[in-house]
Amino acid sequence: MRSYTPAERRERARLVLRGSRQAIADADTSRFDAQIERLDAKAEERGALEVAVMRREVATVEQAAATARAQERLAPRSERAAARKARQEADREAARVRKQARRYGI
Repeated sequence: MRSYTPAERRERARLVLRGSRQAIADADTSRFDAQIERLDAKAEERGALEVAVMRREVATVEQAAATARAQERLAPRSERAAARKARQEADREAARVRKQARRYGI
């Protein structure tokens, strides 16, 4: 997954436009191609880091939800309602994070 900054998006669009003009004129486009490849490489690296962080976040909230389920099962009768509320909140948070991660194909 590539993750471009807004400035990189603008720069890439500018380079593609200028490169396509050069290609139409049957001129050398290697300079533009090299710059686009460098931008793509930086975006790919940034995207890989973001994916790794997202996967860690999903694992963290899933672990928290599992912990909340176990605490609900082990809670004494007098504390079970509070434990159930905590488990439900943890499940909602885990579902929210998983949904956000799916948007990015994780």
